[in-house]
Amino acid sequence: MANNDQKDGGDAPKAPRAPREKKEGGKKAVKAPTGPAPKYKREKPPTLKTKYDTTVKQQMMKDFGFTSVMQVPRIVKITLNMGLGRANQDSKILDSAVEEMKAIAGQAPVVCKAKKDVANYKLRKGQRIGVMVTLRRERMWEFLDRLCNIALPRVRDFRGVSPRGFDGRGNFTLGVREQIIFPEIEYDKIDSVKGLNVSIVTTAKTDAEGRALLALLGMPFRQPAPAATAQTQTTGAAS
Repeated sequence: MANNDQKDGGDAPKAPRAPREKKEGGKKAVKAPTGPAPKYKREKPPTLKTKYDTTVKQQMMKDFGFTSVMQVPRIVKITLNMGLGRANQDSKILDSAVEEMKAIAGQAPVVCKAKKDVANYKLRKGQRIGVMVTLRRERMWEFLDRLCNIALPRVRDFRGVSPRGFDGRGNFTLGVREQIIFPEIEYDKIDSVKGLNVSIVTTAKTDAEGRALLALLGMPFRQPAPAATAQTQTTGAAS
C-alpha cells in the first residue's frame, strides 16, 4: 500500500537550476592542452642537406672514383664542448654557459662532471666543470650552415680555418675562442668570454676525403700561400 500511495502522489518537485553565468565575449573557455607537445613538421629540408644530396655526392663520386652513392662520406654528428675551469669557484659561470650553449645549439646541453679528484686544480670528483651537446640530423645541418656562413666570417682577422684539425680518420675538430661570434649571443648580456670546441664526425676513411667533404659543404679552409714563380726567383737572385 505504501508503494501505491507514493506512485499516486507523484515525485517531489525538483529544485530549480541556478542560471549559468554568461562568459565575456560569448565565447567558450578554451581548455589547456594536455599531453605531449605536438611535433614540428618541417616543410622542407635544410639548405645544406639539399646541397649535399644534389651537388656534393656527385662531385665526391667524380673526384674519388666511388662506384656507389653509399660509398660517399657523410656527416654523422656534430659535438659542441665548452670547458669551464672556473665553474668550481663561481656557479654563475656554469649557469650562463648552459643558457648560451642552448641558444647556440638550439637544444638543451648536458652538464659534465669531473670523474676524479685533481689536487693541483682544486678539483673534486662530481663537480660540474663544463657543458656539451650533440647535434644530429636537421639541427646538425642547420648549425653547420650557420657556422660556415655566419659565425666564422665574424672572427677577428679571419684568414681561414686551419686544416690541421683532422684526426687521421676523416673527423675534424675546430676551436672557437669566443662564443660572441654566434649571432644568437647578445654581447651586452654575457658575463665573460668563453671558448668551445666543435667536433665534426664523418664516415670518411681518410683525411683527404673528410677535407673534400667539408670544403664542398662550405667550410672556409685556409689556402696555402702561392708559390713563387720562376720569374720572381730569377729577379730576386739578380738583385
